[in-house]
Amino acid sequence: MDITWRRGARVTAAVVVVSVLTAGVVMTTGVLIATRAAADGPSPARTPPPNAADPDYTTAVNAIKAQKYAAAIPLLEGVVKRDGTNADAYNWLAYATRKNGDPAASIPLYQKALAIDPKHKGAHEYIGEAYLMLNDLPKAKEHLARLNSICFFSCEEYRDLKSAVEKYEKSGGKTSGSR
Repeated sequence: MDITWRRGARVTAAVVVVSVLTAGVVMTTGVLIATRAAADGPSPARTPPPNAADPDYTTAVNAIKAQKYAAAIPLLEGVVKRDGTNADAYNWLAYATRKNGDPAASIPLYQKALAIDPKHKGAHEYIGEAYLMLNDLPKAKEHLARLNSICFFSCEEYRDLKSAVEKYEKSGGKTSGSR
């Protein structure tokens, strides 16, 4: 279905129907998804994320994926120094710091990411894992609850933190150096 938008742009709308079978009852929810044509400029989906423009950010993420956490830390420190509003960079910096063996130092970095973007799913997952490494199960569960409210249905970050919390509880408080 096409709808005319002001200034001649078009909106293409699709209705997505989600059915959930619960105790023999089917519930249906309609969701409207719309995309604007390019009359007002490029679509946000087609423009690269702002992080992609910073070569240090890209190099740091690649270092993290190669498990070279110590190499990523100074690069990301430079990124957040230049752009203090970059929640993704703070999240990656905290992740690299935690994986480099300092979960306590990662907490304020995750908190900064969450102050910038309170719905940052990755930061909620990873700060929860850091709290487990610090034997603070109640704080980890706070972030699990927050993920539960952020994710429309279950999301990967929620499932991963829930699994880490369950493993922590079953092991009597021992972590296996989760992600």
